[in-house]
Amino acid sequence: MSETIRTLDTSARGFAKQLERLRATQEADTARAETAAAAIVAKVRRRGDAAVIELAKQLDGIALTPRSLRVGERELDAAVEAMPAKVVRALRTAARRIRAFHAKQKQSSWKFRDSAGLTLGQNITPLRRVGVYVPGGKGAYPSSVLMNIIPARVAGVDEVVMVSPAGPQGHPTAVLAAARIAGVDSVYRVGGAQAVAALAYGTKTIPRVDKIVGPGNAYVQAAKRQVYGQVDIDATAGPSEVLVIADTSARADYVAADLLAQAEHGSGDECAILLTPSKRVAAAVAREIDLQLPELPRRRDIARVLRRRGALIVVRNLDEAIEIAEEIAPEHLELQVRDATKVAARLRNAGAIFCGDDAPAPLGDYLAGPNHVLPTGGSARFFSPLGVYDFVKRTSVVSASQAAIRRLGPAVETLAELEGYDAHAAAIRLRRG
Repeated sequence: MSETIRTLDTSARGFAKQLERLRATQEADTARAETAAAAIVAKVRRRGDAAVIELAKQLDGIALTPRSLRVGERELDAAVEAMPAKVVRALRTAARRIRAFHAKQKQSSWKFRDSAGLTLGQNITPLRRVGVYVPGGKGAYPSSVLMNIIPARVAGVDEVVMVSPAGPQGHPTAVLAAARIAGVDSVYRVGGAQAVAALAYGTKTIPRVDKIVGPGNAYVQAAKRQVYGQVDIDATAGPSEVLVIADTSARADYVAADLLAQAEHGSGDECAILLTPSKRVAAAVAREIDLQLPELPRRRDIARVLRRRGALIVVRNLDEAIEIAEEIAPEHLELQVRDATKVAARLRNAGAIFCGDDAPAPLGDYLAGPNHVLPTGGSARFFSPLGVYDFVKRTSVVSASQAAIRRLGPAVETLAELEGYDAHAAAIRLRRG
């Protein structure tokens, strides 16, 4: 029995409540974040650059001017040059693989002529300008820069704008290097709700965008919700999650390492769960967690996560594991089982599925190719990973002839009159002569 992570059994009394508590995230003070974000959004909408600069000084302790808001082109180039060669190679490898995968998602406009003589179709067109939010704070996440910018570039977006709060020492070099490698058009030294508002409404310096993507803290998420409708936004992201289904063929050290990796993300609210029909596998994974954890630099933070939202769950059989996985709808789902591909075909609710012992979630986090911006908190039931399709819009196109109007017009008039729209009916009747 591990002191770090609990072991549960689906056949035990009260398991349903235990699972419910395990899945519950910490309740953030959303009301406070919404109120603060609303005030910031209103201020930036009203005062533009002046408000952005004032808030950067007040909230981030950074002195900016309209001229220094934008990161210079030479600074972006210098960031790439300053990185060790092996890091640049790794970033370029990741960028190349992400680009190749997302190129498969591109869609083309189409049209056809139907039996009534109408020509119908759909135009697929990229958004004109997109804003990418990149968090600052404790860490630097160049992989997220690549994952957010590259699909927009593949989609054909005309202009990609990145905003990110600069600390007292400026932006992390790796983040700027990744932005240059990904193909960003411009980068601005601003973060928080004020950056979201600037992207949504535009200022004299920061251009207004059509869509905002990228993670952020509670205030950033609140601001994104408030400007939705003025611009489009991606799904709001929650704490990271992994669910591993493992049978007796799985390696306990691999499973343990993957659970520990997920608990490392840093919010303190991550979720790491194992489902296995084998008590022996659960016990072996518990022992491996206790062996591997002391060797990790972030062991205290990881241990806190595993104690709160980690579990090794013994299920009756593989069918029950699949049933629970479908209910949880995890962000990352690892299948360390025999014939993982066959099992994957039975699952629909997951952000990403990793098949086999040698396909851990960290492979997808960095450079497998699929996007690592995934639905969390059970939203994989209805949301998809970030992709090229998030950066295009669809426009219906209709062409008709007199013959088509004569053929279909009477039915249109009937339906319009049924709904009380006589002018609609008259517009058709006029064309029928």
